[in-house]
Amino acid sequence: MSEDARFEDGGERPLNLGAFDAQDLAVLSALVQDAVFPATEIKWQPGLRRLGLLLNRLRWEDVEAAQKRGRPVERVQSLLVIDNVLGVASQGIARGDADVVLSVLSVTFEVGEAPGGHVVLTLAGDGALRAEVEALEVSLRDVTRPYVAPSGKLPEHGE
Repeated sequence: MSEDARFEDGGERPLNLGAFDAQDLAVLSALVQDAVFPATEIKWQPGLRRLGLLLNRLRWEDVEAAQKRGRPVERVQSLLVIDNVLGVASQGIARGDADVVLSVLSVTFEVGEAPGGHVVLTLAGDGALRAEVEALEVSLRDVTRPYVAPSGKLPEHGE
């Protein structure tokens, strides 16, 4: 009999996860919440029907262990890749400006004509990326070793 994986099972290994339905995407969304990235790290590849973002992801899966051990929280660079993309739209993003740092609030799926729809990345400051997809396929893969978050603190969210 097989069991679902637990957070603890990941240990210190890099994440490599996929999302093929809204429930899967909710897990990825929780893991990329508060990820930051410069606007220049958004790559739309129409020929490959792929949208990729290189994120500096807060390691939410490690926060409890960091707090128990009294050490700072960590970030890791991760690739968030959306496949089967037919088109991309953005709002409130100054693309190409290396000084603009964006912060992910959530990643959601808006159902369209099955199996398609839109993957929406909601960003702090009223920004958004919206990828029209033929079918939902999103992956998240850590690509560097974890590093101490520059602030050394968890992000704070107002009520």
